[in-house]
Parts: sequence; structure tokens; C-alpha cells
Amino acid sequence: MPIVTIEWYEGRSADQKREIAERLTDLLADVGKTPREQVWVRFVDSPKGDWAIGGELQGGAEAPLGPPD
Repeated sequence: MPIVTIEWYEGRSADQKREIAERLTDLLADVGKTPREQVWVRFVDSPKGDWAIGGELQGGAEAPLGPPD
């Protein structure tokens, strides 16, 4: 059973997550020949301040830009 974990900044809507989960499930079912009901997708939403990239905390006023939201 494939388990996909997506870790990213918080802020995506339920509709966005639903579409991503549907597309990933379709891809794994089609290419991986896995039954849809065995594909698990887990979203881990974190505030920018919980991330550091290149040793720099994200989310502060002076923080460098990270991945797009």
C-alpha cells in the first residue's frame, strides 16, 4: 500500500488538498497498478516559522523566500 506524505506550509484549502489527493491516487492506481482504496495521502501543514531552509528560519519579516505557497 503506497503512503504519500506531503509536508508544506499551511494555507491550502480543502478543495486544493482534495484535488491533489485525487490526482495522486489516480496516478498511483494507474501507473503503480494499485487499488485506489489502498492509496493513502497524508498532508502535514506547518506554519512557515516551523521551517528552516539553509539554516534560516522562514516566516519572519526578514526571512528569505521559500517554496511558493
